[in-house]
Amino acid sequence: MANFSKSHVPQFSVEVYQNEYLPEGGRDVNAIVTVTSTGGGTTGGVPLADGAGPSARVPGQAPAAAVVLMVDCSGSMDYPPTKMRHARDATAEAIDTLRDGTRFAVVAGTHVAKDVYPGNGRLATAGPQTKAQAKEALRRLSAGGGTAIGTWLRLADRLLGAAEVDIRHGILLTDGRNEHESPEDLRAALESCAGRFTCDARGVGTDWEVKEVTAIASALLGTADIVADPAGLAADFTEMMGNAMGKEVADVSLRLWTPVGVEIVFVKQVAPTVAELTGRRTVAGPRAGDYPTGSWGDESRDYHVCVRVPEAGIGQEMLAARVSLILPPASADGVPQTLSQGLVRAVWTDDMAASTSINPQVAHYTGQAELAQVIQQGLDARKSGDFDGATAKLGRAVQLASASGNADTAKLLSKVVDVVDAATGTVRLKARVADADEMTLETRSTKTVRVKK
Repeated sequence: MANFSKSHVPQFSVEVYQNEYLPEGGRDVNAIVTVTSTGGGTTGGVPLADGAGPSARVPGQAPAAAVVLMVDCSGSMDYPPTKMRHARDATAEAIDTLRDGTRFAVVAGTHVAKDVYPGNGRLATAGPQTKAQAKEALRRLSAGGGTAIGTWLRLADRLLGAAEVDIRHGILLTDGRNEHESPEDLRAALESCAGRFTCDARGVGTDWEVKEVTAIASALLGTADIVADPAGLAADFTEMMGNAMGKEVADVSLRLWTPVGVEIVFVKQVAPTVAELTGRRTVAGPRAGDYPTGSWGDESRDYHVCVRVPEAGIGQEMLAARVSLILPPASADGVPQTLSQGLVRAVWTDDMAASTSINPQVAHYTGQAELAQVIQQGLDARKSGDFDGATAKLGRAVQLASASGNADTAKLLSKVVDVVDAATGTVRLKARVADADEMTLETRSTKTVRVKK
């Protein structure tokens, strides 16, 4: 395990957990890679002057950041009328949480996107005066019109793209389905914004589409959640903004280098949530590929890497993969910085006990990934009227949640099924389920618990 640091970059460490022993003929090598970032979380740093780039920051100073808040102002935000008021209040609280010096803007989203503060395609610099002005602009927001989320994201991208900052972040709130543009339009907007800024997405109430909101967060490497009661928005927005202000470094990639003959089966984040990264690989030189991980503050995440090695004889061993954390160069002619790295090995043995034991971390996260999958499958089956299939899948979910100690998910499942026996996964579907309970389970299905070390 190696560590590298730079004046304003947190310390990163990589730990690899695996059973490196394979039986004769064995080819699949699984490893859990734990990435930990420490020494970040700076707050209250000296703000940058307008126009000063990130390189102008001095060591120990908070990173330059820009945030765009996208607030749904479609007609449905008036039902009930308190929903729009709660959205305005929550956005005001989030603005209060901005670190002075942060660049920011507020976008009102309907079937079109309008930057309501500061306007004219600019960003404001957070301070007492601009925060007060932004909150005044919020008070003038009213509900009316449709929903075209892709236009909101494209405007946020234009605003954030003009800022010379380290961290670019969006916060998006919607209460309805994306009915005023095609799914292809939203997908194209997400593809054009991916890698340019991160975005947290929230659905308020119960009339929005879970898969739309989670797709936004997944594509833009942010978080997704439900706020079923609009009264809970202020606390959620304050926490979200606090997390955004704690980010220290953006655009960190997980680089996987593999020797000749080694295939990559999959790469996925498995904690704190399950997120598939396999298809997001970009080529980074001979036999190397980069997988995006987004922005980091003080935190730890786990990744599951599976590679397929060529067959080898008993007693042979090989380096199956090298995992590195890479920070992109600060300028076009700069070189990427390696923050930390770890090694994945393969050793062939005729010791049955060694080659058949499953590493506890690998076993735990394989179960957590299956848990997320069977919840989705179970809820989809329930919606389509396949109640036997739904019972089987959600029963398996109860069994996995119980075995892994995922108490939060077990509690959410108990609002959708009556649990007869958690250990065997014996359940009965509830006859009536509140929309909020079903949507909460679906939205949070990918949240995992860390393995007990």
